[in-house]
This record gives sequence, C-alpha cells and structure tokens, in this order.
Amino acid sequence: TGDLARRRKDGVLEYVGRVDHQVKIRGYRIELGEIENRLLEHSAIRESVVLDIDGPLGKVLAAYLVPSAAAQDHDALRNALKSHLKAGLPDYMVPAHLVILDAMPLTPNGKLDRRALPAPDISQAQQDYLAPQTEMEHQLATIWADVLKVERVGITDNFFELGGHSLLATQVVTRAQKLLQRNVPLRAMFEFNTVQALAEHLESLGGAQVDEQKFDRLADLMAELEGF
Repeated sequence: TGDLARRRKDGVLEYVGRVDHQVKIRGYRIELGEIENRLLEHSAIRESVVLDIDGPLGKVLAAYLVPSAAAQDHDALRNALKSHLKAGLPDYMVPAHLVILDAMPLTPNGKLDRRALPAPDISQAQQDYLAPQTEMEHQLATIWADVLKVERVGITDNFFELGGHSLLATQVVTRAQKLLQRNVPLRAMFEFNTVQALAEHLESLGGAQVDEQKFDRLADLMAELEGF
C-alpha cells in the first residue's frame, strides 16, 4: 500500500506515514511523517507539515506549523517544540527550521499547496545578535560564519540550529586548531555549541597544544569527506 508502520512491543501495528514521504539527508533515511506526528503530539500544534528543502549547506528539514491558539510567543513556542522533538527523536530528525503559519496554503481543491509554503527565514534560528568581544570569540565566529555560509554569527547563536551538523563541526574543529594552534576537542562542539560557550571552554583548558598526529588524521578525514 505504500504505508509505513512499525510493530510495538504490545504487538499493535502503529502507522507512521507514507514510504513516498521518506527522504535521505546526510546518509540518514528519514520518515517525514514520524516528525509530523511527533509535532502533533504537542498540545500547542494543530497542523504540521515537514519537508526537505535546499539550504546553502545542502538538504535540510523544515517544519511548517499551525498553532492550536493564535497570538502565541513564536520564539518561546519554537524553543518548546525543539525540546519536545529532541526528547523523542534523534538529532538528525529535528528540523533546522520551524516556520509558524496562521494557516496552511491550500490549492483550489482544498489540498495542501506545498509549493506555496514560504521559504524559512534563517534569522529565526539566530538569537538577538551579540557581537564577539574577545579575540577568540572573533576568531571562532569568523570560522563558524564561513563554514555555515551565513553573513555573521553572534556569540549566543547555536551552531546546530543554524544548520550545523557533525561533518561541519569537524570542519570547524580543523580550522580552529589550525588558526588557534591549540587542541580543540571535537566533542566540545556538541557540549558547547555557541561561540561564547566554546570560547570560555577553550580558555579554561589553557594553552593545550595541538596533537599533530590527531590534527593530521582529522585533516585527512576532512579531505576524504569533502571529496566524497
């Protein structure tokens, strides 16, 4: 039938979505209907549609949402929905963009008009701009903006909410180690995902020198990934 389902532990078959609504992003197969269903589980959401769209860094997920009640604080709603999604889905299934609409666009036949859905505004993923203050913050913000292909990055902007992912985090680490000439652990990108937090963490480590062997291996890995 083209329907996608999963068998629960109690033996019940649970409908997930349509096979033709499955996409592949960065090697992961993603069922868009599963994300839509997760969003609809939140009491603040009445309608949800998730698409894969073209972004400056390749395909990304965008969720289009109609709230249950009007006049909500959209920023607060987005933050609540991100927490809700992350609690039940892997990171690669959390949309990069959450677009709040008054109503879904419809065709003359009353069906969803996907082509009429607006392009996401990337500024919605950015916090109120706070400029870098220290030299390290300036250096990291410059690297992030270049890797993420955005005009500027504030010190409180979240790397992953701006479209970053594990491969881009590896690029940031490689460039940061080369520029700063100090060890930048890859895991730090996931634990400290704003420029401000990462800079403070690196400063707290002191002047830990770059492990040349690890740096060479990381550089080789990046060369392979960029040529893939």
